[in-house]
Amino acid sequence: MAERKYLSDYAAEKKNLCVENDTISDNLFQEYGVNRGLRDVNGKGVLTGLTKISKIVSFREDESGKTVPCDGELWYRGYNVKTLIGSSKEGEFGFEKAAYLLLFGQLPTESEQKKFTKILGESRTLPTNFTRDVIMKAPSRDIMNSMTRSILTLAAYDDRTSDGSIENNIRQCMQLIANFPMLAVYGYHAYNHYENDSSMYIHRPDPTLSTAENFLRMLRPDNKYTKLEAQVLDVALMLHMEHGGGNNSTFTTRVVTSAGTDTYSAIAAAMSSLKGPKHGGANIKVMEMMNDIRTHVKDWEDRDEVRAYLSKMLAGEVFDHKGLIYGMGHAVYSLSDPRERVFKGYVEHLAVAKERQKDMALYNMIEELAPELIGEKRHIFKGVSPNVDFYSGFVYEMLDIPMELYTPLFAIARIVGWSAHRLEELVGMNKIIRPAYKSVMEEKE
Repeated sequence: MAERKYLSDYAAEKKNLCVENDTISDNLFQEYGVNRGLRDVNGKGVLTGLTKISKIVSFREDESGKTVPCDGELWYRGYNVKTLIGSSKEGEFGFEKAAYLLLFGQLPTESEQKKFTKILGESRTLPTNFTRDVIMKAPSRDIMNSMTRSILTLAAYDDRTSDGSIENNIRQCMQLIANFPMLAVYGYHAYNHYENDSSMYIHRPDPTLSTAENFLRMLRPDNKYTKLEAQVLDVALMLHMEHGGGNNSTFTTRVVTSAGTDTYSAIAAAMSSLKGPKHGGANIKVMEMMNDIRTHVKDWEDRDEVRAYLSKMLAGEVFDHKGLIYGMGHAVYSLSDPRERVFKGYVEHLAVAKERQKDMALYNMIEELAPELIGEKRHIFKGVSPNVDFYSGFVYEMLDIPMELYTPLFAIARIVGWSAHRLEELVGMNKIIRPAYKSVMEEKE
């Protein structure tokens, strides 16, 4: 869309008015006991609801009743994620099993899992000519925007879009879970063809394959992938599919769902939240940071040189001058991110298979040095440890997944959590979420 200069000039003229009249000082937040971003200085969130879907543990009470940091834990429907992933049989893909668990509240029997996986596989279809008429029209490098447009357009192909029954919402959620890999990959191929002048190929998904296998199969020109590649991606999807219910996009899902809107609109709203760089784009910043480190640090094995460069990064002297070491720390976790703990072993296996041990050693060194440096230079209220984003971008890079698909991959996983929370909101709440804001407006007369 061509930019209208008169409108841009007017917006620039009025910018200072917005800054002047919309700024709210920290003193007012403190005076009224309101937390910015619904989180206190310790990162603890303001309770906005109840859920049976998942749980995050980052603090425990000691014998004296004092709350102390602990190694992080992530639970899905009463099961520790570490145990869930570790219980998978040799060669088994766990994403579909975990999806059933989150959606329906209990682990499937063998026959239930086979039926659920079969139905998901058979649902990996789009309406006739949808790829040509919707996905390939107005392709964008922002695949999240492309996917969101496709999600909203799919509503027009559904004769029961506004049917609010639970069974219809289950159907719509499962259809979207099945379709998300296609919307992402096809959206990327359309962009890559029309904007980058690359070859176009659209591979049909195989209904007998897992979500991770189908993603790699549809993405690659030759359809080929190794078992290890698919298994590592499967674990990444399991670790990203849900996170305690308190994250921004899941809360968005629940807020919009509570208003009574349809599934497509609720999931599109969640997509708009996830694409924000403060939420779903963290692994991209890690990759950009790591590329910068590899460019400017001559000897990746020199601990002192790496430490010195990280110190400059914290001081805002290098990289993006934000004073951050990306992939370190989390709004909730303190001593450790359980997703990172689980994922790291798989990352190391893949690094060996891809002959990227030198890169892995650099990641390990930064993982050790960064918390020390942050602790020395910043006044922090809880521990700092690597989060799952520290390694996920590295994995996607080793899998030859283009950076434009990093956040869409997050969405392919998180659509399961959004769907579970939508269903819980419909069944268990049935009341519109209407938050309160304290007015600090100055009365003029």
